[in-house]
Amino acid sequence: MGKTVWTLLCVAGFSILAYFVVSRFVVTAVVIQGRSMQPTLKDGERYYLNRWRYLFAKPKHGDVIVLKDPGHRDFAVKRIVGGPNDWVNVRDGKLYLNGKRLAEPYLPEGTRTTVPDKQEKWILLGPDQYYVLGDNRSNSEDSRYYGVVKRKNILGVLIR
Repeated sequence: MGKTVWTLLCVAGFSILAYFVVSRFVVTAVVIQGRSMQPTLKDGERYYLNRWRYLFAKPKHGDVIVLKDPGHRDFAVKRIVGGPNDWVNVRDGKLYLNGKRLAEPYLPEGTRTTVPDKQEKWILLGPDQYYVLGDNRSNSEDSRYYGVVKRKNILGVLIR
């Protein structure tokens, strides 16, 4: 009897530990809250956060990521549009990366990218910095408001 109870306690303990390790460091369930990534992601949809991928590869342009949101001290889902050592330029409602207009096929036709003060912006990203935007440009608090995001604040990439 005692051996069976001990075995069950060990199995339960290891199961809880394995769940914690996997959900904290490998894959976590995410529920989208808000409209900042519409039409790509909709409020209430469920995805997975792959925390493992960025242990072996660097975040890249176009990745939809979860980050520690410096604007609200919680988490946010955004798209990487600029990476380390890139020049990001916002002018005339358009986004430029390293001097070339950035193709953004995930945005609806006619979407404008503006900054709060309506002035042209040039941002040079450092070696560990990213520029992130929501796909719903008129309803997204992102790097246009809180600045660049450091790599350490990117938790992982969103997957279905």
